[in-house]
Amino acid sequence: MTKRVKIKNSKKKNRITRKMQKKLAVVFGLVVLLLLGLIVRLMYIEHTKGEQYQKKVLAQQYNSAVIPYQRGNITDCKGTLLATSVDVYNVVLDCKVLNSSGTTQEKINQTIDATVKALVTCFPELSETEIRDKIAKNPNGQYVVLAKKLPYEEIQPFVEMQNDKKNYPNIAGVWFEKEYLRQYPYGSLASAVLGFTTSGNAGMNGVENYYNDVLNGTAGREYGYLNTDNNFEKTVIDATNGDNVMLTIDANIQSVVEEKIMDFQEAHWDEAREGAGSKHTAVLVMNPQNGEVLAMANYPNYDCSNPWDLSAYYTEEEIEAMDEETRLDLLNELWTNFCITYTYEPGSTAKPFTVATGLDTGTLSGSESYECDGSEWISGHQVHCVSRFGHGTETIEDSIKDSCNDALMQMSYVIGPHNFAKYQQIYGFGYKTNIDLPGEARTNTLIYDEEALEKPLNLATNSFGQNFNVTMIQLASGFSSLINGGNYYQPHVLKKITDENGNTVKEYDPILLKKTISQSTSEMVKQYLYATVSDGGTGKTAKVEGYSMGGKTGTAQKLPRGQGNYLVSFIGYAPADNPQLLVYVIVDEPNVEEQPHSSYAQEIAKAIFEENLPYMGIYPDEETAVEGDGDSAITLPEGTTDVPDAAPEGSENQQTPDVASDALEQQEIEDTQ
Repeated sequence: MTKRVKIKNSKKKNRITRKMQKKLAVVFGLVVLLLLGLIVRLMYIEHTKGEQYQKKVLAQQYNSAVIPYQRGNITDCKGTLLATSVDVYNVVLDCKVLNSSGTTQEKINQTIDATVKALVTCFPELSETEIRDKIAKNPNGQYVVLAKKLPYEEIQPFVEMQNDKKNYPNIAGVWFEKEYLRQYPYGSLASAVLGFTTSGNAGMNGVENYYNDVLNGTAGREYGYLNTDNNFEKTVIDATNGDNVMLTIDANIQSVVEEKIMDFQEAHWDEAREGAGSKHTAVLVMNPQNGEVLAMANYPNYDCSNPWDLSAYYTEEEIEAMDEETRLDLLNELWTNFCITYTYEPGSTAKPFTVATGLDTGTLSGSESYECDGSEWISGHQVHCVSRFGHGTETIEDSIKDSCNDALMQMSYVIGPHNFAKYQQIYGFGYKTNIDLPGEARTNTLIYDEEALEKPLNLATNSFGQNFNVTMIQLASGFSSLINGGNYYQPHVLKKITDENGNTVKEYDPILLKKTISQSTSEMVKQYLYATVSDGGTGKTAKVEGYSMGGKTGTAQKLPRGQGNYLVSFIGYAPADNPQLLVYVIVDEPNVEEQPHSSYAQEIAKAIFEENLPYMGIYPDEETAVEGDGDSAITLPEGTTDVPDAAPEGSENQQTPDVASDALEQQEIEDTQ
């Protein structure tokens, strides 16, 4: 009886209760979840970093070599190669192979002799003595570089000898390391846009820098190792080449632009005034309907293939006398893209913006007229007009056509500080355009805010383009909106990105950022700008026979005032009713005795229009004048100078064209009235 009780108790003690079953189920479930989580994690690592870890494992094996990737091409909008990477080869000697190429020293010497003879035969620049010296000093060296960056056709004769075992059985220990060399087929063409690369495929300046990650690929690896059977095996992970970048730049338009810039430099070359035709000359060509940059160039420029070369601008003696800091400063200045990095006072090219502000806010109706007597007295300062004797009665159209400062200042009184400051921001002045190029200048500290414009003198001088700074890309983008119906597009140089097989990776669609003015205001502004070029206005020199055009001139006096230094400009477009081509030209300090004549910029613009309008399929839309009827040169009335943007006497806060700084020291003009 007692025994039965013990057995019964034992069974009860080993029994799994429902509570224990639940606990076991929970534990089992957790283990399953952990295993599933581990599997998911391993799958994720394999998917995202499998290749990376594979390389690390293989790198720890017997031997490895890098397989370089090919950096992507840069082409113009029609596929013309502007930058490409070509394969080149380093000649590498494996001394260890040579010194172990036979069982006897005699056999080793035969191999060395045959290899050295083949090397000096195929590569005359190599010295037999130096090769033998390297072999002797590095008997176990497996990576001795004899020559660098040779094109394929130069190494091919040796490769053929090496493969011809029948006639050349003893050649050994030489291999060729492949890499890529960046080339620019057209040298300095579009250098301001393209930039260049340094060692390691690092983009410097321009598109090479901005789209560096797109253009670069991923290097591959080749691994050699001993397997478990002690046999040599090889594993190859192919390189991934970079993507190609197609630009909005048109190589034909770009070449015309650069040709006309150089024509101007040569035409105005004067050793007595330090040689060059100007301190800077820059041209920006855009499609005003979508923000595409068709050409962008400046003088001086550089050869993308040899960006460190200063010999085009300095003598050998001058270069040798430079210290490293001076040389780098000059190179950085040479590499700077004037169109997006330099800031300057725009002068009268800003007048259409002032008029558009008045029309769009309703403070101007378009029917106003003004009396110009040659100057305005504001806060104790006499601010002059282009005509010191006055234009007389001026309509709004006349004020743009004649570039009348007096009328513009009178307009500013009714437009007011609030409207003026508001529309400066709407036009993009003071802000980066965010063009897809590095180095764009900040200009937020280079314009007046509403509070500063409460001072009548500041408002008056701003109305005709003095006392605030812009960049070329800023003004051209805003100006495009004035003539295209008020649409402000983000300026850009990228058209699309493709992979190495030509498949489209990304296509750039024009980005409409905002509406600046109404369609009706745009039409009125275009009418005024048409008269400026086509009706005997200050832009007459830029007129191309047979084409309807519009545009505006600018002449800005530089700091320090009274030194005779000016920045002259012209911005124009064609056709007048439906603008398809916009050309903006700046000549900074033309190398002439009297600088303040916008005709220097107009001549360049006209030459660019003449060649590119037919090329773009834009045909004449006006009757041409009878030969000999009229004169293309501007004839100014007696007592008039082409200085529409002269600063008020005593003004000190206007800005000289220079690389934009992060802050601008604003010097207030005190009222003396």
